[in-house]
Amino acid sequence: MTTTSAPAPAPAASSRRPAGPRLRTPRRRYSADRPRRSVLLTVLTAVVGIYALIPLAWLLINASKTQSDLFDSFGLWFSGDFALFSNIADTLTYDDGIFLRWLGNTLLYVVVGAGGATALAVLGGYGLAKFQFPGKRGVFAIVIGAVAVPGTALAVPTFLMFSRMGLTNTPWSVIIPSLISPFGLYLMWAFAAEAIPTELLEAARVDGAGELRTFGRICLPLLGPGIVTVLLFTMVATWNNYFLPLIMLKNPDWYPLTLGLNAWNAQAATAGGQAIFNLVLTGALLTIIPLIAAFLLLQRFWQSGLSAGSVKE
Repeated sequence: MTTTSAPAPAPAASSRRPAGPRLRTPRRRYSADRPRRSVLLTVLTAVVGIYALIPLAWLLINASKTQSDLFDSFGLWFSGDFALFSNIADTLTYDDGIFLRWLGNTLLYVVVGAGGATALAVLGGYGLAKFQFPGKRGVFAIVIGAVAVPGTALAVPTFLMFSRMGLTNTPWSVIIPSLISPFGLYLMWAFAAEAIPTELLEAARVDGAGELRTFGRICLPLLGPGIVTVLLFTMVATWNNYFLPLIMLKNPDWYPLTLGLNAWNAQAATAGGQAIFNLVLTGALLTIIPLIAAFLLLQRFWQSGLSAGSVKE
């Protein structure tokens, strides 16, 4: 009788893992929503922010002081009575409320001058970017040359021309030169060339849309960020314009705020003039408030299209 032997038992599995390359723990990477921080960039940003905010803080602090406290206290700290509201009331009522007249003049120059300059820059930039015509390169060279010429270099020739036309000492002598913005035209030209696809215009024309309807319904929404940018630049330039009104205007009733505050500041140097430096500082504080408000209100329109076209779908 033959006996069948049982199969040999399998060798016990070794408790040790086979030798092999060890996997390294992946390093922690920064995701897109958690960008890597730079200490140097943070420090530089803080320095620039402090540098920009110190003049505003100095203006706000000193606008709250009386005339006597301005010269008897440290410039970057409060002293004596808090006179900001009384200074504001005195600024608005001094010399029969001439400050409000200067504020109205400035708003007039900004609305008509800067608004007109923005409208002309939008129309001109769109036409130069999307239409072909003879002499386009010459126009481009003229625009670039006009951007390189400073405005102060054209002030005297403009004064001579306006004096022969009888427009000096009138609001038109400030408004008409403000309507021309070579930089705004160039900016809208470059922006319209990239923001408006040519294929989109061709599709609108194929569908039977006219040029005005295409511009108003399709192009203007795409040009929104560029329009806001040009508007901010022209508004700030017109609001802070000093040299042109200085040579064009003689009547204080047509002064803008820049020229009027300078007249108040120079009043102390005249014979028998009254020093009103506290009102000058308060007026300067009131002057920058509309600009700050404009930037805060328009920044969402400005930032909304800065990355338009940067991602290809």
